[in-house]
Amino acid sequence: MKITVNAKPHEVRAGTLDEALHQLGYAQSAVATAVNGHFVARATRPKTQLAEGDRLEILTPMQGG
Repeated sequence: MKITVNAKPHEVRAGTLDEALHQLGYAQSAVATAVNGHFVARATRPKTQLAEGDRLEILTPMQGG
């Protein structure tokens, strides 16, 4: 299915947000996620179904000083 991740098109075979994160290489990362502009908590990612055309935002923590 075609989805948009951080404003870039991607093709995934995932049915859930959790599966998509694994396919996109974020399985072990501490990230914040949103689907179509709505925050998705880590605990609900395995139950969050994705659909063709969904927009994902994946944010990783940054270190700064």
